[in-house]
Amino acid sequence: MSLASAGGVLGYLRQPRELRFEPPVAADLDRFRLMSNGIGGTPPESYFALGKPYEADAYNLSQGKRLYAWFGCGTCHGDGRGGVGPSFLDGWWLYGPEMVSIVASIRDGRPHGMPAFRDRLTIEQIWQLAGYVQTIGSYSPKVAAPSRNDDKQTRPAENRGPAIILFDEGPVGVHPDQGPSP
Repeated sequence: MSLASAGGVLGYLRQPRELRFEPPVAADLDRFRLMSNGIGGTPPESYFALGKPYEADAYNLSQGKRLYAWFGCGTCHGDGRGGVGPSFLDGWWLYGPEMVSIVASIRDGRPHGMPAFRDRLTIEQIWQLAGYVQTIGSYSPKVAAPSRNDDKQTRPAENRGPAIILFDEGPVGVHPDQGPSP
């Protein structure tokens, strides 16, 4: 057995990949519950039974990063610092930083410019993309990380908690979308 084969086997044993869930599991991922205000909620129980794969699995984070690039999320959100769309790094998540809120925003869209991607992505891809978006705005470092970019880096890696590194908690005035700062 070659060294590359041994490395592949060891990598699989460390973190086996399930490239596609069974249809009942995938359908269950689409049955999360949002709070009445559309902010926050509860993921399906199967999400916890699977071990929160979209938040802690490097493969799923890499797939989310790929989808972020393919679907042009950077056009509005840039590298996480915002632009036309809101920033993920400024500490102001209009609909909350929880996975369910991010999934709902991607799946159903939001007022004032966020399109719905329910007809363009599978529910698994939506969860992968949401996991990646959550790592961009993360305030705590994670063990799992998506693959690195080949181009010049403009911010800390996703698993380093880039939001806490870049967020300036200095004196701020009233945030126009949410009122006074916390």
